[in-house]
Amino acid sequence: MKNILASLKESLKIMMRNKVGFVGFIGTLFFILLVFIGPYLMPLNMKTDLNSIYTGPTLAHPLGTDYQGRDILMQVLHGGREVIYVALMAALLTVLIAATFGALAAVVGGIVDTLLNGLAEIIITIPHFPLLLVLASLIKFKSATGLAVILAAIGWGGLMRAIRAQVLSLKERDYVEAARVLGLPTSHIIFKEILPNMLSYISVQFILSMTGAIYAQVGLIFLGVVPMEQHNWGVMITLAWNQGALFNPKAQWYLLVPITIIVLLQLSLITMTRSMEELFNPRLRRGG
Repeated sequence: MKNILASLKESLKIMMRNKVGFVGFIGTLFFILLVFIGPYLMPLNMKTDLNSIYTGPTLAHPLGTDYQGRDILMQVLHGGREVIYVALMAALLTVLIAATFGALAAVVGGIVDTLLNGLAEIIITIPHFPLLLVLASLIKFKSATGLAVILAAIGWGGLMRAIRAQVLSLKERDYVEAARVLGLPTSHIIFKEILPNMLSYISVQFILSMTGAIYAQVGLIFLGVVPMEQHNWGVMITLAWNQGALFNPKAQWYLLVPITIIVLLQLSLITMTRSMEELFNPRLRRGG
């Protein structure tokens, strides 16, 4: 237990070296706590209150109310869990597929490299968002996990090519050659020798995949092809748009709050990558 605490303390110390990155980390942590703990502090109550329609920020409603008099803060707290869950799952699956296929193609080579490269090129060539719209007409996105799987299935191609290019360089290193001479299996070479030395790059790509997944799912919700819960951030934007919030000054909070939350979350994730690079790249900690 002491070793774990000491390791966490050292990791935080390293991340604090980059002030902007650490602010991004704090922001990301804040949003995660907000959507996973906040709902327990403020229970969901979707009861209509016609006397409080489109009120501005007050003590009773810190972020105002919507077109049915319901508290916007309450909807924000309950609406982010699914968004962040889909982003995490999609990013995790995207990085896992891309890292495995990219490393396998580079290390094994031959027909395996040709087939995986060809598959990646097909994935890259097809426009992702139009493909999602086509899939939505064929498949009902009824679960958050299912949406995350689909986003990952069409989003790993570009990252796979990038990882493959880096592994082609790393596989010529002495420690990889030594592992080959010792007769260690390919799985050991990929997951024990090569990929751990790419943690800095992979962690940054994981964060970027999360931001892409957030944009994709909110876009799909806005277009009405993903049936999500009404208090989802994307649904809040859709309902605000449909209720004419863009042209109604009194309704501006209902439209601006979820948009601002998404933008701040994205900004926190992007800036956090600076600290993630220092955490996983010792050369940066030594000042290059």
